[in-house]
Amino acid sequence: MTPTTRAGDRQRDATAGVLGQALVEGYLDLAEYDARLQSVYDATTTPDLDRLTADLPVAQLRRHDPRRRAARRAAARRAFRIHLAAYLTMVVVVLTVWLAVGLSSGAWYFWPIWPIMGAGIGLVAHRLPCGPPMPNPTRRTHRTSTRVCRAG
Repeated sequence: MTPTTRAGDRQRDATAGVLGQALVEGYLDLAEYDARLQSVYDATTTPDLDRLTADLPVAQLRRHDPRRRAARRAAARRAFRIHLAAYLTMVVVVLTVWLAVGLSSGAWYFWPIWPIMGAGIGLVAHRLPCGPPMPNPTRRTHRTSTRVCRAG
């Protein structure tokens, strides 16, 4: 007989979340969900919890979890804000250098346009990671489309 690990509240809540996602995505009907949910909170060991989700595509359910998508969107927004702050700092620095050089030597060629434009292209590329809308082959209507996004 192999030793089993007792299930804690965190494991029960995670399993209940997977079952809820399976209900939302249509893998379970309401009666089966209720029965499994009751079993989740009656389970005492982790193998008991594993048996409740053994016939479900757990990896796919976790991949399509709305909380995970929201966290990824928040991380992307945060990364863009950091990139924007660095870009604006760079703009201020190069404009300050340009002004100082212009005042001291009288050379007023506006060279900061090149680093500003180059870094601006990178900023725009960071903000728009998705390609153009592409037709969705699973739908028959011509108005629905999906966006193809880079991973990461």
